[in-house]
Amino acid sequence: MLSHYSVLILDYHLVQCAQISAMFLEAGFDHVDIAHTAQDALERMEAHSYHLLLMDLNPPGMDGEQFITELARQQRCPMVAIATGGSRRIMNSASLIAKEKGLAVVGAFTRPITRGHVQALAIHLFQSAAPAAHPNVLISEPESMFDRRTLEKALESGQIQAWFQPKKALNTGNIVGAEALARWHHQEYGFMLPASFLSAVRHHGLDRALLDKMLADALSAHRGWRQLGFRMPVSINLPSRLLEDPMLPDELYRQVTMQGVPIEDVTFELLEDENCLTAGQYYMSASRLRLKGFGLAHDDFGKGCRSMFMLICTPFTELKIDRALVSGAADDNVRAAALLSSVHLGRQLGLQVTAEGVETARDLEFLRHIGCDCVQGYLISAAVNAHDFTDLLADEPQPYAVHSL
Repeated sequence: MLSHYSVLILDYHLVQCAQISAMFLEAGFDHVDIAHTAQDALERMEAHSYHLLLMDLNPPGMDGEQFITELARQQRCPMVAIATGGSRRIMNSASLIAKEKGLAVVGAFTRPITRGHVQALAIHLFQSAAPAAHPNVLISEPESMFDRRTLEKALESGQIQAWFQPKKALNTGNIVGAEALARWHHQEYGFMLPASFLSAVRHHGLDRALLDKMLADALSAHRGWRQLGFRMPVSINLPSRLLEDPMLPDELYRQVTMQGVPIEDVTFELLEDENCLTAGQYYMSASRLRLKGFGLAHDDFGKGCRSMFMLICTPFTELKIDRALVSGAADDNVRAAALLSSVHLGRQLGLQVTAEGVETARDLEFLRHIGCDCVQGYLISAAVNAHDFTDLLADEPQPYAVHSL
């Protein structure tokens, strides 16, 4: 229930603060605080754990970038939504800066804030936030919070497991894929999203163990869905640095074939890594994955600085456009132009094009208009467990269900 979540509004406009606060209370939030200066907001967050911070980009006492830097140093950081009456480019830039500093940015809006904006933020909190007793916070240094043995036990016991976000085809409206995403049911902290523990996984050298767990869960889910009459392709995130192991393609092929899952039903989404291996090893391992029949997706296109070079030099089958280009594109001419170019580029290269982070009907319609193939995002569905994903498949029109092989 929304009454469990607390909100802090940072804005120096007294009347606007009162109006925004009233909209949050009307939406069902019981705890809404107001800060009129950057320092006041920081002090309030030190004393109280908030689930959401709605911030103006020019709070008295600091500029937006200074405040974001100070916010990222907080031990407990709420989700962040940015509101401004200024340039969309400045707002987009501030949003990217916040994300680079590890903050969870769940919205960026031009004024005035409307009930629709508040409702969108409420949906984000309801779908993504942790239980009320443990706010969904991003820890500045999660590697210091989770030791190696704790993570290993969580992987072994299944506390860390794969949930699945559906991918829908725009031409039919049907689910055509399931992306495996890590979720952790922590005994103390409750339900945790990847941002709370993935850096600790990397710090302790457990990327491969997490990959194996996600793949095993995805293959198990695939077999279960196929027994019910649905052949549902699955995709798994693969950090590029793991391609340093020349035996990885062979080992992944063995794991999939041993489970009786068709190779072509498994796609690995390559995550760009600034500390990636040498180019030769990367391209060799990526090519071997394709030669074995796996799908290969360029994940988060438009986010990394080497995206274009990787795209034209790697044998990808799919282009996944990052939500940074997708969210709000229908109302942002600059973002819309970049998104249109990305979709056309992917189509010209013969790739399936999937847009991530679709959250509004306007963005969905825009993507359909410019010829995007598939979409993922909260508008379609958040990631759910395998059982609930089965319910999503059961609601699909029957002609698209495929009987067991």
